[in-house]
Amino acid sequence: MPTFFSYPAPELQEELKRTAGAIVAPGKGILAVDEANDGIGKLLANVGLENTENNRRRYRQLLFTSDDSLSDHISAVILFDETVYQKTDDGTPFIEILKKKNIIPGIKVDRDAVPLFLSEDEVTTQGLDDLALRCAEYKKQGCRFAKWRCPLKIADNTPSVQAIKDTAQVLARYASICQSQGLVPIVEPDVLLDGNHDIVRAQKVTEVVLAEVYKALNDHHVFLEGTLLKPNMVTPGQGCPKRNTPEEIAEATVIALRRGVPAAVPGIAFLSGGQSEEEATINLNAINKVQLYTPWTLTFSYGRALQASVWKIWAGKDENVTKAQQELFKRAKANGIASLGQFQSGQMTSAAGDKSNYSQNHRY
Repeated sequence: MPTFFSYPAPELQEELKRTAGAIVAPGKGILAVDEANDGIGKLLANVGLENTENNRRRYRQLLFTSDDSLSDHISAVILFDETVYQKTDDGTPFIEILKKKNIIPGIKVDRDAVPLFLSEDEVTTQGLDDLALRCAEYKKQGCRFAKWRCPLKIADNTPSVQAIKDTAQVLARYASICQSQGLVPIVEPDVLLDGNHDIVRAQKVTEVVLAEVYKALNDHHVFLEGTLLKPNMVTPGQGCPKRNTPEEIAEATVIALRRGVPAAVPGIAFLSGGQSEEEATINLNAINKVQLYTPWTLTFSYGRALQASVWKIWAGKDENVTKAQQELFKRAKANGIASLGQFQSGQMTSAAGDKSNYSQNHRY
């Protein structure tokens, strides 16, 4: 049966392409600060602070008011809804602070995962119903891109065909809605570290998921040049006794991407997925040194792997803000260098660099 569709207007295409290209500029990546209130509340509790709006604001103010040189390595920041409207102590909106640093504001728009009916402990991600209205409001506030995460778990019978297809359709609908409102969608199918599977299983699952996601994006006429991908690296499960080298992880990751991601996509920004800060940097560096053709920029979109040392040094105390900001800059610089394939192990140490950031069934 014949079908008909139109491409986005040329002006919108150019806007989306410019934003996507700026986010994955050489040597730069994304700082993910999109933890929901419950998620950041656990981190605040670890430093002895109550989960209040002001304490959440204080922590994010620490990040956003770092020295302007942060933008040498951070191109964009993913915000949570509350953060879009927050201000610094002197009343300056966070979004204005980011813009002055030439850092692009973005927004997490999914409303977290809920159980997928009649599945084996799998989930789907909610939030599509009013997404167009929310995207229009975020665009008005100054956001230029969005992010939506769909987690998938590897076990004996999962991810199921049902969960993979659901993930693909949800991500495609989200991406289409974002572009209709002028936001670049970051598509995040997250194959979790949970499980005892080996790297071969992780690679195959990642390939199947990516193939299904890009088929759905095509079916929904998503303009790929105005999108970015935020996938997992291909690693063995947390419980797998065989631990692979960074070079093995890098090769498996690049092969999986080459098999499933169209060349039209301008960039791929990996999630850290619970890796330690140092692991996430070393693996990103190895990925950028694989001797296979890659048509996309390969960079980072890290949350835990950019902030673990910041939390440790800050410890909820105002007198530690400057030192904590220095930790953020060090991790950002390390990953900026790694995104060019020029990082050396041990080149840049940080307070919690070797500490695992893994948590089972992680929720942001």
